[in-house]
Amino acid sequence: MFNRTRSLQAAATLASISLLAGCGVFTSESTDEEKPIVVGTTSAPSTLDPAAAWDGSWELYRNVYQTLVSYPTGAATPEPDAAEACEFTDESNTAYHCKLREGLKFSDGDPLDAKAVKHSIDRIGKIGVEGGPAGLLGSLDRVTTDGDRDVTFHLKKADATFPFVLATPAMSIVDPQEYPANSLRKKGSIVGSGPYQLDSYEADKTAELTRNPNYKGFAEHKNNAVTIRYFQDSGAMVKALKKHDIDVTFRGLTSQDIVDLQGTAAGENKLQLVEGAGTETRFLVFNPKDRWAKNPAVREAFAQVIDRGAIVHNIYKDTVEPLYSMVPTGLAGHTTGFFDTYGKPSPSKAEKILTEAGITEPVPLTLWYTTDRYGSVTKPEFEEIKRQLNASGLFDVTVKGRPWKEFEKGFRSGEYPVFGRGWFPDFPDPENFIAPFVGERNNLGIPYASPRITDQLLPQSRRETDRGAVAEEFEKAQEILVEDVRLLPLWQGKQYVAASEEIAGGERALDPSTIMTMWELSRKTSW
Repeated sequence: MFNRTRSLQAAATLASISLLAGCGVFTSESTDEEKPIVVGTTSAPSTLDPAAAWDGSWELYRNVYQTLVSYPTGAATPEPDAAEACEFTDESNTAYHCKLREGLKFSDGDPLDAKAVKHSIDRIGKIGVEGGPAGLLGSLDRVTTDGDRDVTFHLKKADATFPFVLATPAMSIVDPQEYPANSLRKKGSIVGSGPYQLDSYEADKTAELTRNPNYKGFAEHKNNAVTIRYFQDSGAMVKALKKHDIDVTFRGLTSQDIVDLQGTAAGENKLQLVEGAGTETRFLVFNPKDRWAKNPAVREAFAQVIDRGAIVHNIYKDTVEPLYSMVPTGLAGHTTGFFDTYGKPSPSKAEKILTEAGITEPVPLTLWYTTDRYGSVTKPEFEEIKRQLNASGLFDVTVKGRPWKEFEKGFRSGEYPVFGRGWFPDFPDPENFIAPFVGERNNLGIPYASPRITDQLLPQSRRETDRGAVAEEFEKAQEILVEDVRLLPLWQGKQYVAASEEIAGGERALDPSTIMTMWELSRKTSW
């Protein structure tokens, strides 16, 4: 799902942990013709059109589409990809210019030029899919071109994070001949210019990728083909990994899976685990239109009861960490605001909050989660939250789940009183852990008016090109978030890649937005 502190460098570079006894240190990698590397994930695309997706669909997009700038291996800041050079051309950071590489083509042979870039970005706003990536382009005024290779983005106001926005897969460049300017593409296929081309696709099941012969960019293929298999259940995915029906997993491992793979199970099944720092977060969202969730006292009492430590230990086996602010550890502006305000879980303090608000009966709430987006442990997590709240005697909680596509429709229509969301950052910057969730149009589908954040603090931070120097603005923003309790952070995760012993490249394959760059994977040819 990003230019800040030096700790981001660590987040972008994964440390490989070998779990195999007697595994040789020196290996060589094959780039010859070979059978496809099979990658399993629980994050299936919701759509194949970048103009409609602000979700896990980006996992596929990164590998088949191309953006002007992106993240080469080891980079924590965007660098040219489809472009050969990009830069702000004014001191106010309101004009960002890119020059394209020469001779770019889409996978179908059509030319990729500056007009195609303008078409790709313009259509995002024109189509305006609800909850789609148009929300990322709030600072963009217009796009202009000069000849075939020069494109300039004119911003309404200073925005030093704009290169990070352009690096998101939402800004993928599409073929104007295939992707209409005013509507989404209906075909179940992709025409892109990324490292791979999509040869075949079966929704929620498989995606077959082969090397794109027309690709020009920084990616260096370590393989010629990748098959992605989509799983709804992480248990089935891990079973397939142990049976070597798939070679790699990169999204959806449960805490128990990770614990097992850190032990003898890995060696017994000839598997390896790659662990890296991550900025994945999990949080709850309160609906201000719901009878109970709109009451600040209910939200405050909820925050006072919740025991993050129990969730982390009992459900996630300490493979994640408690999170007390929307901005995770390692980024400028991280705080412990919710802990500072509420301290340790206390039903007695929560009861006082409710009593002073005139609420003396258990508060009925339904908590909703998605059954197939964040792994099968999500259900036990919500059952634990239910247990904590009901045990306080202050709440009467029911838990319900739906598959992602139905779940998304529900929260965008305002159906749920309280619901859970996971966040894999669009880019590694504190901005991306606050801006997507506030304002009239946001990623959650529920308006969250906070003028001080949207009209003052965020604009101030966007004028600062040194992203490590924006801590003050984001600390103030989080004070507001703690006071409102519209969003309740729960935990921050790490990233894990599990693979068979013959696969190399797992330690290089996750970019700063924790998206797998499939081209880094290869089969080892010697041990």
